[in-house]
Amino acid sequence: MLFLLKGIILGLSIAAPVGPIGVLCIRRTLANGMGIGFISGLGAATADAIYGFIAALGISVVAVFLLDHQIYLRLIGGIFLLYLGYTTFRSIPAEISANAPISTGGLIGAYVSTVFLTLTNPMTILSFAAVFAGLGSGDKTGGYMASFFLVIGVFLGSALWWFILSGMVSVLRNKFDKKRLHWVNRFSGITIAGFGMFSLITIVVTR
Repeated sequence: MLFLLKGIILGLSIAAPVGPIGVLCIRRTLANGMGIGFISGLGAATADAIYGFIAALGISVVAVFLLDHQIYLRLIGGIFLLYLGYTTFRSIPAEISANAPISTGGLIGAYVSTVFLTLTNPMTILSFAAVFAGLGSGDKTGGYMASFFLVIGVFLGSALWWFILSGMVSVLRNKFDKKRLHWVNRFSGITIAGFGMFSLITIVVTR
């Protein structure tokens, strides 16, 4: 239970800083409701858990492969962020309705897109590896059980943050009319594209 608690705290601390996923979650919650916003965050939580699993169990082959190909992954992620920023900037707000149905395609698309975006940042493995080693999950006595509960905790902590964030934004959703939502789309689009541009610039700088 101690490792589960540590994992939850770690998951919260990883998810809380506002990045492209945070902006995307806020924008989607305002536009489509808490369901889409939370599912978007859940995609990021899943990717965090995957990287946590790789780091905790010391799957060096996978980790080395991802780190060796990080330039290509960041390139793909950066381009996708630019595309996502452009489409967000250009999107026309729909009328906000609390009773509007959420399609299965919308939920799946929201989930898959954030899983993909989070997985294209393989440097996260280094952070997890350092933290997991510091927490002692790699010792031989109960190491696998400790790692298991840490990874579960990371997922729960990250999911908890996205639930809180989408819930808070959802409370304010009714205060956003179509005109305000239009400006939210523009600001979100520019911000997301900015993250994409930064990702591409770091590739050039680090080469």
